[in-house]
This record gives sequence, C-alpha cells and structure tokens, in this order.
Amino acid sequence: PLEVEVFDALQQSAMITAREVYRFLPRYNLSVSQFRTLETLYNQGPLCQKDIGEHIVKSTGNMTTVIDGLEKKSLARRVRDKNDHRRYNIELTPEGEKLVKKILPEQTKAIKQAMGSISKMDMEQLRGIFGVFTDANKGN
Repeated sequence: PLEVEVFDALQQSAMITAREVYRFLPRYNLSVSQFRTLETLYNQGPLCQKDIGEHIVKSTGNMTTVIDGLEKKSLARRVRDKNDHRRYNIELTPEGEKLVKKILPEQTKAIKQAMGSISKMDMEQLRGIFGVFTDANKGN
C-alpha cells in the first residue's frame, strides 16, 4: 500500500539524514540522545525528565541513562523542583551550555548540507506535512 511505501521512504530518509547531520558528535564524545537533550535544555531551559523524553522521543527509562551519562560528563545536573520536592528538573551546567553553544553552528551547517538538495518550496511543503503529522500524533 501507498502508506507503507511513504512510511518506508520517510523512515529511511530520516535515518540517512540523521546519520549525516550527527556525524560530528563522536568528536565530542556524545550520543545523538545526549546532544538532543543538551540542545533541548539550551533552547527551553530546565525540564523534568519526562518532558525531555517527550521532546526527543525517548522513553523515561532511556532518559535516565542519557541524563546519567550527561551528569558523569558534568554537562547537566538534576536539581530538586522548588515547588514539588518529589520532582527533579534537569538543567545544563555551565560546561554543558558552553558545549552546546560550540556545537550548534556545526550542527546547523551539517543540516544545511544534508538538506541542500531539497528546494525551499519543497522544504516548506514538507514542514507543513510533518507539522500536521506530528501534531496529530503527539502523545501517542
């Protein structure tokens, strides 16, 4: 069916593009999940583990491993929530913020290079399609 063909093409395209975009991460001793977590915290500020996981599409169990690794590297830390002492928020350390600021231009360049063969009009169309799809499937 067409749906299967489109899904396969979407999945393959996403995997190939991500491989190209994140090719530089081993130089920084980071996994894709670790970098996506740092990037999310940089852009959105401190968040609970569940919210980070929803943003980067990882389970809570996987997020524990990711955050543990970032803490060991002194790039993020768990901080008790001021309003709910049962809850912890994850925040960047100064080292984590410095690293993200260093990496973001390299990531942007890699994304532009990976997406370079797609016209601006096609990218606008894809953004609209993916926006509808992700909005319809949030929380599933």
